[in-house]
Amino acid sequence: MGNARNIAFWVVLFLLILALFNLFSGGGSTLQSREISYSDFVSAVEADNVSSVTIDGEQIRYRSTDGTDYVTVKPQDAQVTDLLIDNGVTVRAEQQEQSGFQAFLLSLLPFLLLIGVWIYFMNRMQGGGKGGAMGFGKSKAKLLTEKHGRVTFDDVAGIDEAKEELEEIVEFLRNPQKFSRLGGKIPKGALLVGPPGTGKTLLARAIAGEAGVPFFTISGSDFVEMFVGVGASRVRDMFEQAKKNAPCIVFIDEIDAVGRNRGSGYGGGNDEREQTLNQLLVEMDGFEANEGVIIIAATNRRDVLDPALLRPGRFDRQVMVGNPDIKGREKILGVHARKTPLGPDVDLRIIARGTPGFSGADLANLVNEAALMAARVGRRFVTMEDFENAKDKVMMGAERRSMVLTAEQKEKTAYHEAGHAVVGLALPQCDPVYKATIIPRGGALGMVVSLPEIDRLNWHKSECEEKLAMTMAGKAAEIIKYGEPNVSNGPAGDIQQASALARAMVLRWGMSDKVGNIDYSEAHEGYQGNTAGLSVSAHTKEMIEDEVKTFIQDAYERAYQILTERKEDWERLAQGLLEYETLTGEEIKRVMKGEPPHAGDSAETDSGDDTPSVTAIPKTKPKTKPAGEGGLEPEPSA
Repeated sequence: MGNARNIAFWVVLFLLILALFNLFSGGGSTLQSREISYSDFVSAVEADNVSSVTIDGEQIRYRSTDGTDYVTVKPQDAQVTDLLIDNGVTVRAEQQEQSGFQAFLLSLLPFLLLIGVWIYFMNRMQGGGKGGAMGFGKSKAKLLTEKHGRVTFDDVAGIDEAKEELEEIVEFLRNPQKFSRLGGKIPKGALLVGPPGTGKTLLARAIAGEAGVPFFTISGSDFVEMFVGVGASRVRDMFEQAKKNAPCIVFIDEIDAVGRNRGSGYGGGNDEREQTLNQLLVEMDGFEANEGVIIIAATNRRDVLDPALLRPGRFDRQVMVGNPDIKGREKILGVHARKTPLGPDVDLRIIARGTPGFSGADLANLVNEAALMAARVGRRFVTMEDFENAKDKVMMGAERRSMVLTAEQKEKTAYHEAGHAVVGLALPQCDPVYKATIIPRGGALGMVVSLPEIDRLNWHKSECEEKLAMTMAGKAAEIIKYGEPNVSNGPAGDIQQASALARAMVLRWGMSDKVGNIDYSEAHEGYQGNTAGLSVSAHTKEMIEDEVKTFIQDAYERAYQILTERKEDWERLAQGLLEYETLTGEEIKRVMKGEPPHAGDSAETDSGDDTPSVTAIPKTKPKTKPAGEGGLEPEPSA
């Protein structure tokens, strides 16, 4: 249909140009001639004032003896030729075979012009079927061909369970008889759920690369427009395209943009987004079967999706795509490091162990930053040092050595960070202290970083209490050293982290005996979700805040006591930070013992104390605690 409109437009345009050419070429001399009456023409001939005449049908063009051109129209019964010959005037006649056709074209010129303009604007409005004003209801789904940059399951690592679920869908598309002979039906939909950066979109691209079937991709926000009914129309059009290409896969990224719980918006039942969702529900599992069309959607907000969208028959499978464990991180690093030449000292397992909590996107960024740092200094391959520096930059921010700090500010920062480190080493359930620095990074003047030995999946009350003590150790150190009147705003980040952890303990985790095993988080934090209308009394709120304050105050007093008992170790570590600026976990232990931090290769072997095996990970930094147990300190304000 679109091609027919284009052809008609060019034909009409050609005819218009032809008519205009004939009009102006045939009447060019007419425009430059003076019109006179036929009787004046006869008088001029008889008076011998005409030098030459051209007869063009009913039109007579002649030139007078003084060189002036005139034009007139002869009557039908006039004998012009005999008159001219009798008076000795040169006569020339023009052929008139096409005059009728030209006259016809000229008469149709206004109509052809209107038709051409109409066809042109209709073609522009429909935009070839999608992009124009008449194409609002057309689906914006793009057919992914993967001619370049084809992704397969070999490029996806660290999420083996999710791959297995989706590999079965690919196998179903390749060989449906294998499952149908046992009564199995192809799944209608799979929902990929997980935090950002875990590889949901990459998994979808891998399915496209493996399945060998048409793969349509669209974002959830592409359905919704300001015009009512457009989203539903686009859903219908998308499924029509999919049915024509079945078996195929349709991938909807960020489906929460259109699949939110109905009735929770401002528009009520007539909301455009809800109409779009209703159409999507009908298309996925309505009266008409969509055999061979598999919907794969991705979201990191499963809690806001409508229950009707999650039931079997629509999204039959919900695949959790979480952050990888240490084995998964090692595999992901191997995938991203394929095109990166690595030095002989690079051990991907050590890097994986030193990056707990990293997602796949974080690890890809880490490898890229390491490669950039190696290139910056002119290396031919990436070394372990480059990975360490890249982790520092990714997790803690770039060093700001140009920042001017007074001796007093550096000293206060050193004692603050030394307090975090000493308390962290004194409490057995705290994550091993990994690095301490007083070099400003990002928004912090200094930080202490701790590294969990294994991926942490849950928290116990005693662990949370020790973590709170380490977090509040920075403020306790400043008060012990300088007195309460001289405490700075440095502990602001510590207080923020401690408050968040203490509130989680009281509101969500049921770790307070006074508050009890009730989830008050949604009502207390003003969240209006599925529990809209839940509220708590003023007495309960006061009790919650008292418990939060109690947890933080107990942690502060515990940190104060530890620093008082280990004041010599704390002083030595603070002076060591002032001298060396950055110390690793092993170096911190040596400085606290009064030894020099750098003891040759003995730092690699001296692990006979009670600190967990932090030495097995040389000079790496963690992901999960960028400020080291609450050590993030904003710059002092002016």
